[in-house]
Amino acid sequence: MPRAKNILIIEDDAASRQVVRLAMQSSSYSLVEATTGDEGLERARSDQPDLILLDINMPGMSGLDVCRKLRAEGSLVPIIMLTGKADTIDKVVGLEVGADDYVTKPFEVRELLARIGAHLRRSDADTDPVPNKTRREFPGLTLDLGRRQVWRDGNEVSLTVTEFNVLGLLTSRPGQVFSRSDLLREVWGYEVEIETRTVDAHVYRLRKKIEVDSDRPRYVHSVPGIGYRFAVD
Repeated sequence: MPRAKNILIIEDDAASRQVVRLAMQSSSYSLVEATTGDEGLERARSDQPDLILLDINMPGMSGLDVCRKLRAEGSLVPIIMLTGKADTIDKVVGLEVGADDYVTKPFEVRELLARIGAHLRRSDADTDPVPNKTRREFPGLTLDLGRRQVWRDGNEVSLTVTEFNVLGLLTSRPGQVFSRSDLLREVWGYEVEIETRTVDAHVYRLRKKIEVDSDRPRYVHSVPGIGYRFAVD
């Protein structure tokens, strides 16, 4: 019998922790709680959770700092940010420092569980979305799907798991337009329509890493009103 997945919540608000606690009781997840960024960072290091729910705005060490430190240490654990309705800038910054997604408070238990389940399934799979050829080569850009490595002009580029999976999907069918819903389904594993800017934020970060000029992309192109396509221009 598979072990219960271990979820770590780092949140100073008692009411939010209570909602998550009740949600975990109705699922097969085991919950560990931390009330400060410092405590949460230590629990993340020692307990090695399967997923982290991370509040952005906490006194002392913020959720952004916790996320930044974990990613700098090489942690690939899925991180879902918990944000307030007005925290638009913080949401984007959270995704830029390595969070996988965000949920706006107050959140519905059903939506939270759907997102947790999707990220855990993706993390368990840990494979390229469309694994056909093991190596893809384009002018100035090379992907090794087996090793999950990327090189631009011969120099290796460090991508997060999600960034690599986005690039892997886009390069699987060059020229094809992938809608944001396609990307959320294939990369994040969301089986229902969920409103989030996580796709755009991850593409923004991906462009910063693989494009010479991210404002004039050579590889990952926007298709207004629809999504993105990969093509070498």
